[in-house]
Amino acid sequence: MKHLWVHCKLIFVVAVWGFGWPAGRVIAQDMAPFAASWIRYIIAVAMFLVYLRMSDQWNIPTRQEWKRIAWIGFFATCLYQAFFMIGMKYTAAGDASLMITFNPFFTALLAIVFLNEAMHWRLGVGLSLGIAGVFVLFVYSPNVDIPFAERALGDILIAGAAFAWACNTIQMKTAMTVPASDATSCLTPLQLTVWSSVIGLVMLTPIAAVETWMVGMPTPSNEAWVSIVFLAVFSTVISYVWFADGILAIGAGKAALYVYLVPIFGIFSGYLLLDEKLGASLVFAFILIVGGVALAQSKQAMAEQSS
Repeated sequence: MKHLWVHCKLIFVVAVWGFGWPAGRVIAQDMAPFAASWIRYIIAVAMFLVYLRMSDQWNIPTRQEWKRIAWIGFFATCLYQAFFMIGMKYTAAGDASLMITFNPFFTALLAIVFLNEAMHWRLGVGLSLGIAGVFVLFVYSPNVDIPFAERALGDILIAGAAFAWACNTIQMKTAMTVPASDATSCLTPLQLTVWSSVIGLVMLTPIAAVETWMVGMPTPSNEAWVSIVFLAVFSTVISYVWFADGILAIGAGKAALYVYLVPIFGIFSGYLLLDEKLGASLVFAFILIVGGVALAQSKQAMAEQSS
């Protein structure tokens, strides 16, 4: 009961992230991907900067910190948004919400290469289960109204988004644990997120401008506008702040457990809002993928509990 409000906020966060998948599908069907991402981040960055300025964490990064932030902005904003928005043009929201759970696998594999973390049998078995779940999702997805080739392409692109976010996670972990050469301390997660969003928006601007020159000015429908504002305000700004609060209150390990609920909300919201199909194959794929992720991360969780 001590952290009841924190747990309520975390449930809200994962529900918002789940409903973000059909929102992305609506936008992707309505307008060009980089223009949509640019509008989303114009809104999100403005709110982030106001929030950071009002907090006690306002701090302009140093030259070396900006170099790190640029890489985070590239992976978390430019690359992730490209894979996400283009991928959602082709695949179902429910299927995509399952594919994105591959992020922890990619993060663990990159950590072995770049952070010298050890390989362990749980990761190998968990990855095998996850791949089996993806096979079920590819072959037996109930969303057969989407042609298989399109759905497979969309799922692969969403896997690319998961990989981009894993690269961002590795960069963030380094930036939060090792100070830059011209800084005395590390930037906080909030500072890294806000300033990397600013850099990411700067990177998106010329790409969106070229896209607009080629395909014309975007004319979002009312549904697309609602979806963009939802992703910017709720899925990006509010959800990040509340999830960070949850990490501070109950720890990263316990807060991360809530992320496993995102596919449930993603599948349900796709069914509720977009008339996507439900089926036993989605449940089976969910059990395999999320079970594999849980197994792969169990060694880290046990280490955190014993420390």
